[in-house]
Amino acid sequence: MHLTAQVRYDADVRRVGALLADEAFVQAKVRATGALSHQVDVVGRPEEAFTVTTRRQMPTDAVPAQFRALLGGGLEVRQVEAWEAPEPDGRHGTVVVEITGVPVRLSGTTRLLANEDGSTTQLYDGELRATIPLFGGAVEDATAGAIRSAIDAEERTAATWLAEQQG
Repeated sequence: MHLTAQVRYDADVRRVGALLADEAFVQAKVRATGALSHQVDVVGRPEEAFTVTTRRQMPTDAVPAQFRALLGGGLEVRQVEAWEAPEPDGRHGTVVVEITGVPVRLSGTTRLLANEDGSTTQLYDGELRATIPLFGGAVEDATAGAIRSAIDAEERTAATWLAEQQG
């Protein structure tokens, strides 16, 4: 399943890059997704290439009942965003999301693009695959919904974070 999404930030690309590499912000956005517990690792600096890895334990109540048996006692989500060094036209990276113990994986790209009004748009473009016989499509649909919810939570968290930094 092809998955696209976008996030708008009221800040320039440089500031958004610094935000995405800020461990405190990353922890806040992970908490905003409803994670029961989490771990965040940021390697590198925002003015260079950097990688953000998150692991979060998520509740299974949002998962359709027929798929909860596949998950056992919990849902552990691992996400890695690897950002290249800034370029004149923005910033490029790759993103991978995996659910531990379940054959579900999102692989794709992410970009930061400068808008004329000084804001930044982050674009996600990837392929979501669930290699589960008979139920793969339904699991992909459920996972896509969860990923979109996480992206929405990130956008809300970033808007609050950026507004607090300006004020």
